[in-house]
Amino acid sequence: MSDTKRAIALGFFDGVHIGHGALLEKAKERAAQTGASPAVLSFDVHPDNLVFGRETPLINSAEDRTDIIRRIYGIRDVVFLHFNRALMEMPWRDFIENIVSQLNIGWIVVGHDFCFGHKGEGTAQRLKDYCLANDIGCDIIPPVMLDGRVVSSTYIRSLIAQGDMEQAGRYLGHPYFLTNTVCSGYHLGTKMGTPTTNIYFPQGVLVPRHGVYVTRVVLQDGRSYAAATNVGVRPTVSNSNRANVESHILDFSGNLYGQKARVEFYSFIRPEMKFEDVGELSHHIKQDSETAKNYFA
Repeated sequence: MSDTKRAIALGFFDGVHIGHGALLEKAKERAAQTGASPAVLSFDVHPDNLVFGRETPLINSAEDRTDIIRRIYGIRDVVFLHFNRALMEMPWRDFIENIVSQLNIGWIVVGHDFCFGHKGEGTAQRLKDYCLANDIGCDIIPPVMLDGRVVSSTYIRSLIAQGDMEQAGRYLGHPYFLTNTVCSGYHLGTKMGTPTTNIYFPQGVLVPRHGVYVTRVVLQDGRSYAAATNVGVRPTVSNSNRANVESHILDFSGNLYGQKARVEFYSFIRPEMKFEDVGELSHHIKQDSETAKNYFA
């Protein structure tokens, strides 16, 4: 293990919104001040799934959370712990002692409402007291407010579920997005002269309001294109109930199957509809594409 201490931001960070951003920036600041390395410690599974026995739909997969932390906040060192029953039932002091020794932590940054350990007995204040007694730096970040409201993953989930991507983007501090591998579809888009890329939501990730959105599709090589993206079950051409993300990428031709693509959502255009035939569908795709082009123009 390196002798360099870590200044670590600790939390689940679903969405990695501007409230989380305050923790990440503080961890970077403390790392620079103390000669430590900035890092993030998170969990692969949302604690609520075990603590309350209910599945909490996530804004991002763990992969996308890592991408935001690295790409937008510039922290390369992202560590995930597997949240299981043993971790949930661990006394709070044992949890802190374990991560401090295993990760060589010299500074910890948490949010005001962070709690951990058995029955959530480890509060932010208890953590601060522990750190003070053990010569570890600690910052507790107060709530971050926007429009008189505390920025929270719960509120952002509700915005995404409604399809309000402009407002969600303000609270996130970046566009809501989804990354996955492009898979083969029905090839109807190609036949209609409007070729599309298809990706699916990873297990446990929140599906936004079904409909068509102004998006940008960012490819593995960094190129990005305006697009019109349908989220839904494609009722005109499919009987499946599995939500799909189908993007018509403007001014692009090529085969993206098997490649990773990031779809960034900017604005809701219209609800998903079932059309009389593929001709009517093709007409609407072209209209939606024009809307997307004008949005970025």
